[in-house]
Formats: sequence, structure tokens, C-alpha cells
Amino acid sequence: MADWTLELGALGDGVLGRLADMLDNPKRGWRQLAAAVTERPRFRCSEKELLSCSLQVLSATGSPSRFLLAMLADRSCPLSFLLHCLKKMEHHAAVQYLTAAVAERIRITAQPQSRCEPAGGRLLLSCQADGPSGLGYQWFKGKEEVLNGCDPDLVLHPLAPHHQGHYICRVSHGENFVYSQWAKVQVAGAESGGGGGGDGDGFLPSYKSGLRIARQPRSLSVAEGSSLRLECVAEGNPPPQYQWYRNKEPLVLGNRPTLEIACATTSTRGQYSCRVYNLYHEMWSEQVHVEIGKDPTNPHSLAPRAARFTQSSRCASTDKVALLMGNMNYQQHRQLQAPMADVHQLTNLLRQLDFKVVSLLDLTRQEMHSAVTEFLLLLDRGVYGLLYFAGHGYENYGNSFMVPIDAPASYTSEHCLWVQDVLRRMQGRQTGLNVFLLDMCRKRNLNDDIIPQPGPLKVTANIVFGYATCVDAEAYEVNKDDLSNGIFVSFLKQRLLEDEKVTVMLDKVAEDMGRCDITRGRQALELRSNLSERRALTDRIENGDCPEVTSARNLQWSIAHVLPESRFLRFECGVTVQLGFAAEFSNIMIIYTTVLEKPDTVATCSAQLADFSEDLGTELKLTNRESPQDAGSLLFTAESLAQPTFPSLYTRLSGLQKLKNDLTFAVCLHYKYSHMEEEEEIRELQTVTVGKPLVAKLDLHRARLPRSFSASSSCDLHCFRLPESCSFPEGLEGDPPASDTSSVGSASTCWSYYSQPGEAPGANVPEETLSGEFLEADATGPLSAEPGALGFERSQQLPSQGAASQSFSF
Repeated sequence: MADWTLELGALGDGVLGRLADMLDNPKRGWRQLAAAVTERPRFRCSEKELLSCSLQVLSATGSPSRFLLAMLADRSCPLSFLLHCLKKMEHHAAVQYLTAAVAERIRITAQPQSRCEPAGGRLLLSCQADGPSGLGYQWFKGKEEVLNGCDPDLVLHPLAPHHQGHYICRVSHGENFVYSQWAKVQVAGAESGGGGGGDGDGFLPSYKSGLRIARQPRSLSVAEGSSLRLECVAEGNPPPQYQWYRNKEPLVLGNRPTLEIACATTSTRGQYSCRVYNLYHEMWSEQVHVEIGKDPTNPHSLAPRAARFTQSSRCASTDKVALLMGNMNYQQHRQLQAPMADVHQLTNLLRQLDFKVVSLLDLTRQEMHSAVTEFLLLLDRGVYGLLYFAGHGYENYGNSFMVPIDAPASYTSEHCLWVQDVLRRMQGRQTGLNVFLLDMCRKRNLNDDIIPQPGPLKVTANIVFGYATCVDAEAYEVNKDDLSNGIFVSFLKQRLLEDEKVTVMLDKVAEDMGRCDITRGRQALELRSNLSERRALTDRIENGDCPEVTSARNLQWSIAHVLPESRFLRFECGVTVQLGFAAEFSNIMIIYTTVLEKPDTVATCSAQLADFSEDLGTELKLTNRESPQDAGSLLFTAESLAQPTFPSLYTRLSGLQKLKNDLTFAVCLHYKYSHMEEEEEIRELQTVTVGKPLVAKLDLHRARLPRSFSASSSCDLHCFRLPESCSFPEGLEGDPPASDTSSVGSASTCWSYYSQPGEAPGANVPEETLSGEFLEADATGPLSAEPGALGFERSQQLPSQGAASQSFSF
């Protein structure tokens, strides 16, 4: 008899996965289900949650429907209500499958128990289950099937030392199956681990659930054409599942503990890691590097690209440093969306290439100038420096300008950051490589008739400019959702990790863009370079002759990535609250508050943050939310931040660079005693000061005087400035925040012009509607040649003065 009072979470992963496959369609799919469940308010999904569902398509194995079903399961959605919604949608196939799955649901009613018996005796392990007729049983000892262990009862007789170990039973019916909990068998008088069974055999102890990696993968260097084998062994209850990744991308056949590649090629080279997970836990293995070399037994075999550079000819850097800036929320100009996704994507990729990365969003002119000044402190002889900017920009007379978020409506060069001046300052640091990636428009600014004179540049033969578009043209962004990349980064991210000379790598990006129908004739990458050596972003780092400078550089970078330590607050009522901290960017932080302990006399309690430092300008709508997504973070999850067994509230703080003093806030505890009336509530308050987190320590809001440290002539560091004392982590963690300004669920994607320099926001802004991804284009009209910076954004009604609208569908 089917039990429809059960919750959605009672269904197994196999059933939910099959159901999600049925719902991943545009006509009777997850969006229609999300609309149907709004019949009950507690199952209504916010725009942020719907956007999180749609983002699952960015993952090779992601499923919007599976994500939605998981959210409904978290809210204890009854199976009867889900069936009602599917019938309302007229999704007959899903109704039929769900009805059959609930009728055939397997439920373990009696779990096997750990036992200890003397040798020679008789030991019985039993597993009882309810479900459809014809249930199948299979017992396992560790990972090995037990011979003849196909009954609910497993009898070990006569009991011997080799029977010691951990046992689990799988109950199945067709494609559906569930596992029992682990049971430990011990033989009295036998040594632990003897006979291949005790704790030393590498299987689980007698706790009910858990996950740990028992054997980590190891870095390898193999000859081209030979076989490759990586292994990651994990233990867990329920049994763990595996997913291998290369360069952060999932491998289609990498779902086993052992990853085997029969014939390794140069494309096999990269960083590998394994995600291990089960129903309750998730872990990542150590990241290992796989290098492909020349086969020493075959003198005619070709070495991979990295090996084609001999040790004497291969270039090396003394360090690698990157400053990534993305401006989105302009005060006087059209707001953008792609910069945060672009900066986040490049941050992750550049870290894989051993770059020290500082990533910043939404900077004023003063903050941009100060950030560049701090960036220059990290550069020195032989260092590879990379500067990336995404936002509004323009180019006059060969000079490029990056527009800050506080630029006035009719801005000129004095309101912006001059790229050629930054180059001149970088050259003064005697760097090994200067790379500029400018993801902005290069249209003329008719309000600016000043021709700046940068002065003579040194002939250093180490400069590379990668412009997202050519002279007097616009740069685009694709905004299917809040985390879509701009056109430039959409292609760049596919090539950035390649072991090629940086100009060759960018040439390939340009060729890829040229083959795309939607960008052809609208946006083309322009490469300018005087690079005379075969320098690549993948070049190794070799320490220079002055370790003191290297240490100082590491210190200077680290101070911009210091998070406050987790804190535990004890209140008078006996409640303990934990404050945790996580970084999304160098200037964006999430605080999560968790009630870890409360006495039995306290019936209910919650801890909320309030009274933040005034100079931070905290958005109240992004404080004390029930999930990181509600707080504005799309890619952080509650499980990745706080303890999953305790509910937490999340607060997102952006613009940390604006802090003039230490960050302070109040932790307000609201609670009720169990013997109190319902309306009576008590409040306790504690004020917390956490110093200046992340980039706030650099005081980017203050004007800078020229200062430097250099190893060019000596190791004297007396000019090097250090902020207040602090501890230094290894690096920055986190994912980009989410913007909450766009609609969700539109079937089309829209191109719309950014405001022309000096033009009132929204005036004379033509829009061209697009849908889909990079497919063949069927233009119904020519692209308007209005000046301005073109970007893909969702269609929204803007103030217009008779501007025409044109549409493109493909």
C-alpha cells in the first residue's frame, strides 16, 4: 500500500534523479512545477532560488529540476502534494512514475547491529525491509560481496577471526535500492584488524554516518601514450560516490574511485581532484598535478608543449600577481551584470596557475587608483603582472580609460583610470611580463577632448594587451542569468590554462570568437604585443636572489585576504552562538551566525546581527537570511559555510574597502524560556569588533603617495609599509555574490546598449532581443550603430526618447 503522507526526502536518489530527468524540459518542466507549488506559500520559491535552479545548467552534471526537488524536500514537501502538482501540470509520465515509485518504495525496518562473539560460535546479522514483493538482499563485508549473502539474515558459523570487519546490506528492487547502516563484527580474543576485518582494514568504525578519504591521489608524471591511473579511496555511510575533475571540469567517465586513462596525451595534463559525497556529506580530495612527458623508450615520440621548451630555453617568473577589477553598480550609468562572474571565473583559473590574485568589485576612482598602487607593490624584477578590468570604458587617441562606478554623467579622463599610465608604472617595476586584459568598450568619448601625454615608455619587450573588442567598437556580455560571463571571458576561460605563449593563447581566443556567428561582425578580440620571449602564464615560479623581498611580497598580498577568526559568544542565559566568516571576493564577506548550544530551559532562540559600522552602508535586505542565496550569494551553500546540523543565519557585507575604522556590529539574541507565555521574549546584546577584514586593511579609500619596495638593486625593505599586525591565511576562498536586480524565468536573452559616455542613463538606448546560447543567428534587422557600450542583458523597460527596438532570434 502506497504511503502518500511521506515526505519527498523519503524517495531515493535514483527515483529523484529519474523524476528530475522527466522535468528537465521547457513545456512541462521544473519552471511549471515551481509555479504549481506556490499553491502552498511555504513551498513558494524566491527569484534567487529560481535563479539558482537555472544556474545548474552551467554544470556538466547539473539539473535545475533536481535542485528544485531538493529544495522542496528540505521544506518537507509531502508526496501527496507533489503528485497533486504534477497532475495539475498534466505531466502524465511523471505522475505514473511517481505513483509506481511510491508504491514500490523500500524502507528498512530493522537495521543490523554490531556484535561481538567468541570464536567458534554462531553470529547472526539481520536486516529487515518493507516494500514491493520480490525484494533482493546482498550483504557486503567492506566493499566485497559476501558469498551466499543473499538473504535478510547473514549467519557466520563457525565464527573465525577472518570474519571480523564491517558489514552492510543492500536491499533492492529493480533499479531502486537502499543500504542499511554499517554493523561491526568482532571476534572475542582476536586482535583488532586480524583476518582483514578490524579498524585497520580501512572501513568504517561503528558510527551511523560519516565520510572520510582514506587514500589521497598522488601527482604523476607519465610518458605520452602510456596509461595513467589515479586513485582516491573513501569510506562512508552511506557508501560514498565519486566524481573526478580535471582543471575544475567534471570528467564524464570519472565516477569511480580509480580514474584510468588508457593513452595519455598532452590534453591529459592538468590539475586533478576528486569529489567524494554521499547523502549526508561531501569532501574533496587533494588537488594533484599530472604532467605528460616524452617517452624515454621512444626517441621519435613528440614531447608535449611544456616539454618542447628545454630547461635552458623555458622562461620562468620570480612570482605571479594578478589584480582583477569588475565594476557593475554604476551610480550614473547603465549597470552591468557579467563583471562579477568574469572576475570570479578568472580568479579560479589564475589560482590554478599559481597567481596571487586580488579580486575587487565596484570601485570608485580613488579606490581603483589605490588598488593599482597596492598592486604595484607586489611587482618586482621578473614578476609576471596581470591586470584585468571589466566594466565601462572608452578609448581616445590610442589612450584607454577604465570608468569607476562614481564617474559623473559626462565623465572625462580626469574621472577615470588611465591604462597607459598604469603600464608606465608597471614598467618601472622591471617585471618579467605585463599582461593587460581589458574587457570594456573602446568607443570615442565625445565629452573628452584632452589628449594625455604619458611620456616615453621603456622598450621592455614584455607587454601584452588583450582587448575584448577592437578600436571604436563595443564589448558585450551575455546575461542569461546573474552569473553568465561576458563574451570575452566566455572564450578566454576555455584557453587560459593552456601551456602556450601568452600571445598564442590569445590568438586562439580570437579565432574562437571569430568562428562564433553571434559575435562575428560585432566584437573581435584585438591583440597588441611586443613580447620577444616565449613567456606563458603557465611558466613556473623560481625564487629570485632576494628571499626577503619574496617574503615581503607574500606578506603584502596576504594582508588583503585575512578573515576574522571564528568566534564563540556565551550569553547569560547559557546559549552559545558561533560567528563564522567566509570571503567571496577580496572586498566581499559573508558572516554566518549559528546557535550551537542552548539549555533545556530555553524553548526557542535566534541570533541576529545589527548595528553595523556606519561607513560600510550595509544592505539590510542581505542580513540575517536563512540561506547564503537569500543573502545575495549564489554559489555559497549552507553546507559549505556552517555546520549542517545547526540552522544558521547569513549576512553578506560588500564594499569592505570603504571601512575607515574597525568593523563592529551587535549580536542580538532573542529567546524565550519554556515556562514563559508565548508573547514574552527576552533580548541579550553583545557588541563584536573584528578589526578590518580582507582588503579593508589596505585603506583603499585614502589617497596614496608614491612608495615602493624593490629588489632591483638591493634587499633593503625600509620603504615597505605594513598595516596593523594580523595573521595571514594561505589564500582567498569563495564564490561571487549575486545581483538581485534581474528577472528570472525569461526564455529570451537580451542585448542592450550601455549608456554612451556623457549620455543620461537610459536615454536613446536601443535593445535587441536574443534567445538561446551561441547558435546560428537569424537577424531580422541590422545591428544599430549608435555609439555606446553594447552588453547582453535581460530585457527591461527603460526610459526612452523614441529609440527604436530591433530583434534577433536564433
